[in-house]
Amino acid sequence: MIKISSYPYLFSSRYGTPDELKQLIDVAHQNNLYVLLDVVHSHASKNVLDGLNQFDGTNSCFFHDGARGEHSLWDSRLFNYSEYEVLRFLLSNLRWYIEEYNFDGFRFDGVTSMLYHSRGIGEGFSGNYDEYFGLNVDTEAVVYLMLANYMLHELYPDVVTIAEDVSGMPATCRPVKEGGIGFDYRLAMAIPDKWIKLLKEVKDDDWEIGNIVHTLTNRRWMENTVAYAESHDQALVGDKTIAFWLMDKEMYTHMATNSEPSPIIDRGIALHKMIRLVTHALGGEAYLNFIGNEFGHPEWLDFPRAGNNDSYHYARRQWHLVDDGNLKYKYLNAFDEAMNKLEERFGWLHKNPAYVSWKHEDDKVIVFERADLVFIFNFHPTKSFTNYRIGVEIPGTYKVCLNSDDEQFGGFKRVDNNVPHYTYPENFANRQNSLMVSNYHISDIIYLYYIHS
Repeated sequence: MIKISSYPYLFSSRYGTPDELKQLIDVAHQNNLYVLLDVVHSHASKNVLDGLNQFDGTNSCFFHDGARGEHSLWDSRLFNYSEYEVLRFLLSNLRWYIEEYNFDGFRFDGVTSMLYHSRGIGEGFSGNYDEYFGLNVDTEAVVYLMLANYMLHELYPDVVTIAEDVSGMPATCRPVKEGGIGFDYRLAMAIPDKWIKLLKEVKDDDWEIGNIVHTLTNRRWMENTVAYAESHDQALVGDKTIAFWLMDKEMYTHMATNSEPSPIIDRGIALHKMIRLVTHALGGEAYLNFIGNEFGHPEWLDFPRAGNNDSYHYARRQWHLVDDGNLKYKYLNAFDEAMNKLEERFGWLHKNPAYVSWKHEDDKVIVFERADLVFIFNFHPTKSFTNYRIGVEIPGTYKVCLNSDDEQFGGFKRVDNNVPHYTYPENFANRQNSLMVSNYHISDIIYLYYIHS
C-alpha cells in the first residue's frame, strides 16, 4: 500500500506532473498495491495569494471568522463545515481524486482537531464518555465526516477510509447507517507514542508488561484500528527511529555481519523484532510500516527547512543498507517478510482480537492466542526459562512456525523448531488446556509461535 499526501486539489510540482502521478498509481495497481491519499480537510494554509484564505476578501468565505477559524498550534485556518460551498468543495475534492487519479481511498489527516471545539489541545481523552458526547464536540465537523464517508462508500464500494484520530471517539469506525462516523479504520496513535516513551524514558529491564498489553489492546470491539510501532514523527522528522533509540551509535560500528559481538546490537535487533510483531499481532486489524522501519533504518528523513539550514543531508532513505549482504539490516528485513507472510497465511488481522492469557511482570512474558496461533514473547533482558507452562484453549499438538532466534533473522539457532508440543487437559491461565514450553530455553532474544496441528 502506498500513501501520498495532499491538501485539497493540490499536489506539489516538485515531485512530477499530474500525468506522472497517474502513471505511478497505474503501476502500483498493476502490482496489486492500493494507493491511499493522505487528504487534509481539517485545516488550510493562511496563504492569501495562492490559497483559499480570504478568497472573497473576507475571513469567512470558507472558514469560521474569529477565534473559531484559526488553529492556535498549527497557525492555519479552520473550515466552516456548515456552509454549503465548503461541503461542496471538500466532497467534490474527494470524488475528483478518485475519478481523476484512481486513488483507492483516503487517510483523513487531523481528525481529532475536527471533532472537538478544543481541537484536542491539552486533552488526555481518558475514555470518559462525557469527553465524546458533550458540548466540546464540533457537531458540524462530525456531520461532514459522516457525509464524506457515506458518499464515498455509496459511490465507490471498494474505497478505504482511515481516520487519524488520537481521541478514540466511539463509533468512529462504524457505518453511518448505525449512527457511526463511517470510517473503515482508525490509526492507533497511542501505540507508537507508547513505544517511543518507553525507549526514551524507561530501561527495558523495567518495562511494565501489563501496561504494554493494555496499550496494544485498548480499542473498542468491532472498530478496526491500524497498529504501528513507529510513526512519522520518528521515521520522518523530529525524533529518532526505533532502531536508533535501541542501538544508537553502535549501529555505525557493529552492524556488519563480521563485526565483533555487541550486546547492544544483539539486544536491539531482538527488541526491534519483538516490538514489531507484538504490535502487528496484538495491536489491531491492520498494520502500518513507515519507510525503513521494516529493516531498522538508523536515521530519520528530514526535508530541507529553516531548522536544518536547508540541508539535504537527511533528505533520503538509505535503501542500500538492506541490500548489502554484509550488514545485519538484512536480518530485520527477512523477519519482516516472514512476519507478513505468516499473517497472510493465517490472517490474524481479519480475526477477532487476541485473547491474552498471560502477562507476567517478573518474568516479562506475554502469551496470547489469535487465529489458532499461540504467541509467546519473553521481554526479560536476562532470564531464560525451561518447562515454562502456558495455557491454550484448543487441545492437540503444537509446533513452531516462526522463531526469531533462527539464523536467517540474526538469531543464534538455540531452538529446535522440530520439537512437537503436546497439550494436557489441565486448566491454566483461564484456558481449558496447557502445554509445557520445554527442551530449550526461552531467552532474551527468543519469542516463539505455535500452531495447532
